[in-house]
Amino acid sequence: MPRYLFIAQFAATWTMFGIIWFVQIVHYPLFDGVDLSEFTAYERRHSRLTSYVVGPPMLVELLCALAALRGTWRLASMSASLAWFGFSLLVLIWLCTAFVQVPRHTILEQRFDSGVHRSLVATNWIRTLAWSLRAALLAAVAMKGLCH
Repeated sequence: MPRYLFIAQFAATWTMFGIIWFVQIVHYPLFDGVDLSEFTAYERRHSRLTSYVVGPPMLVELLCALAALRGTWRLASMSASLAWFGFSLLVLIWLCTAFVQVPRHTILEQRFDSGVHRSLVATNWIRTLAWSLRAALLAAVAMKGLCH
């Protein structure tokens, strides 16, 4: 069982790693290029459609990271401290999403505000870096497991 849970977590994390970098470098910066008369409709569609794409891998990642906290459900190449560190990064990501990113999107659904947009891009670096660390952590665990 631990191998399948790790593979699911690895796939979900690396999916989110790719998505978050695309969002950070391409998608969010382009928000200010949307016609102001169409922006609120665009933002509402963005929020709804994005949840369909990121919801499943985020849930899989969370459930597998929780499972990895149990020693019997964790790969031998992943120490308890690494499992807790990876889980802590997920807590940071989820809290940042709920209490930083979502409120900014809620404002942007009402009107485009360049300050809120800049803040959305700037604060999203927290999630971008956290998912990058998770991806590196799981890659290191996978390499350690493959080499031993």
